[in-house]
This record gives sequence, structure tokens and C-alpha cells, in this order.
Amino acid sequence: MKLHKSSPSSPKRSAAIVTPIILLLVLALVCLYDMTFSNPYPRIHRVASSSSSSSLPSPTNTSSSASPSTTVEACDLTRGQWVPGDEAPYYTNLTCPFIDDHQNCMKFGKPSLEFMRWRWQPDGCDLPRFDAARFLEAMRGKSMAFVGDSLARNHLKSLLCLLSKEAQPVEVGTSSEIDVTGRAVRRDYRFGNHDFTISLFWSPFLVKANQSNATLGQWDLHLDTPDSRWAAHVADFDYIVLSGTNWFLRPSFYREAGRVVARNGAAAAAAGNVTEMPVPRAVRAAFRTALGAIAAREGFRGKVVLRSVTPAHFEDGEWNTGGDCVRTRPFRRDERALGAVEAEYRAAQVDALRETEAAARRNGAEMLLLDITEAMDLRPDGHPSRYGHPPGGSVEGSFVVDCLHWCLPGPIDMWSELLLQLLIAHPS
Repeated sequence: MKLHKSSPSSPKRSAAIVTPIILLLVLALVCLYDMTFSNPYPRIHRVASSSSSSSLPSPTNTSSSASPSTTVEACDLTRGQWVPGDEAPYYTNLTCPFIDDHQNCMKFGKPSLEFMRWRWQPDGCDLPRFDAARFLEAMRGKSMAFVGDSLARNHLKSLLCLLSKEAQPVEVGTSSEIDVTGRAVRRDYRFGNHDFTISLFWSPFLVKANQSNATLGQWDLHLDTPDSRWAAHVADFDYIVLSGTNWFLRPSFYREAGRVVARNGAAAAAAGNVTEMPVPRAVRAAFRTALGAIAAREGFRGKVVLRSVTPAHFEDGEWNTGGDCVRTRPFRRDERALGAVEAEYRAAQVDALRETEAAARRNGAEMLLLDITEAMDLRPDGHPSRYGHPPGGSVEGSFVVDCLHWCLPGPIDMWSELLLQLLIAHPS
């Protein structure tokens, strides 16, 4: 067969070919952006009830949608801004006995208490005030576990204070097991009249972790093995609130199948020729392992709530180089963009949720996202700073200024306002 020499393409023909290719590339980039930053999880919708709290969905109702007595309004509660509020705090350090000193900003004289005078205003609707009676009625006969680091404890203590206005819980058990960091592995609080128990599990990495060098503060993280100290109890709970990212910044070697496969940048001094893994990738792997363990757990038919990363607000230095948080007002939304690190951590959490939700659904469980990242990024004023301990004291070791945890009462109470709406919209 005789081959004919091709003639050069005309400019019009080249344009006809190139233009669709460019459009396809643009469309692919848009889709990639949408997959990374837009997802079904962040939208916690406002739930309105047409009747009193006594008409809440029955604890035995297994429907994944709101009951006939509730109306889910099309309003994303996680997108908005902080506005001045006239309401008094839900509680004070005199009315709630569960506030840890490190978050007791009133007790230690935080100069400005204006941080308590703001409320979260979603775009297009209002976030209802926390209703302790409604929450406890919805949780009647159920159990909830908080799993994570000291910010999980911060959230738990906020919730206990909010609920104590309606009923006082009793601490019914503290695990005799003490973590290598000196913390109790498990604590349990019970609301007897509601047959409701809240438990706290200390597990800052969510996966199996061993401190390999106390002097360097170095850890071995088994990214493919959940921390059995909480994972063994999954089937005992109806709700599990999972969180934790901050400890991943500590010097760490990452293991899979027991073998060292990588390290983070903080472990460079002892690394040898071990490859560095970006911290967000390790966060994603740990959350995927933790969520996967829950999804695969026989007997668990409850709901997993993943609480997204909460930003720190150290300015003019880090926690150990003179950084502080002395602002007395929230940022306006147009004043600040979410930091790259926080955005990467949140994306890693969302990716892990996406990768495990199908398995959870097949086994009768449900995974939800409590997305507080954007809202809390705007609250540099709500941290203890130097007012989580007496003058001359410290939070832990040389950790004197705290711009990571949240004052109680304070903006963290909004997490439970969102949690209530999330759980009512997805009743058991």
C-alpha cells in the first residue's frame, strides 16, 4: 500500500484540535479542586422541630433520615462568621465543676472576657442555641465515646458543662491504665436518669504508638494498626467522636507490618537513610486505619463523627519561641484565609472518611463530619494564652503559652451546638 505524505494542518484545524483539549484539561482541574475541597460531609444542616423535645426521634429508630417531627432546612451551618451576641454564657467556672485548670480562663484572670460575647452566624440561617434537655433525651439509653488527644478532652469537658445545666453526670470509672505520657487511658461519665454514658479515650495518634526515645520525644507509629485501647471497645458505643492531628508533629518513625517505612521531618536527626513522609499523608493513613477498624467492627451499627482539625493561633513565634495569642476579637471572614497546613490536614481527614464510608455503610454504620475548621480559624481570641495556670506556672513542661486549646466557656461550645444538629439530622 502506498503511503501518502500528510500535508501540514491548517491553523484552523490545529485550533479545532487544541481548543477541546484545553477545555478538557480545565474541566479536569476543576473536578480535582471540587473533589479536594467540596464534599458532602461539611454540610451540617439546620434541623427544626415542629414539636417539643419530648417528640424527638426514638432512640430505637434506625432510620438514617430525620423523623416526621423534624424538618431539615437547606442551610450549611459550617459556613458563616462570628457576630456579637447578647446571650450570657451557658455556664461559668462557678457553675460547672468539670473545667480543667488549663482551660479555666476566668479563674486565672484572662484580661478580656469579650471572647464569650460572640456567636456563630451561618450564612442564611441561625444556629440554634444548645438545648441540653433535647440532647440528653436524644441520647437516652445510649453511649458516646470521644477518642483523641487533649482537644478531644477539651470538647468532652465543654459538652459536660453544657449538659450539667440539665443534669449532673457522675464519673463512674477511670482506667487504672496510665499512658506513658501520664494520662489515664479511659474515663467514663454517666447520666443515670438518662441511662447515658460518655467516655473519653486518650489516643493522640489513633493508631498503635510506642515512645521509642523519651529524651528526644520520639515515637514509633504503626500506621496500619489501630490503638487497641479504644478499638477493642468500639461495639460498646452508639456514637464515636474521633479527632486528633497535633501529635503528628512530634518526631516519629512510621511503621507498616511492623517495619519502618518512613519518618516525618522532625525525626531527621535520627533518620539515617529513612525516607521522609509528609505529615498530612501520615494523618490520612492513621485516620483511614482508625475509621476502617470501626467500619469493620462486628456489632457496631452506630455513627462515627470525625471532628475536623482545629487551628492554633500562635503569632510572633511558635509555642516554644515566644509566640502568643493576645487578640481580643474574632477575625472577619475576609481578614484571614485558612492556612495551608490546616487545609492539608482537613483534606487528609476528609479523604480518609471518603475511603472508608462505603465499608461502614455496608456494615450498617454511618460516618459523619463535624467540620469546625473554618469557624475556629477565625477565633484567635478564644485561647487561654497565659491564663491557663497561675503566674509562673506552665501548661506542660516548658509549654507556658497555650494558643491551641480553648477557654471554657468559650467558642468551643459551638462544637456541641453543631454536634446536636448533626445527630438530630441523622438519628439512630
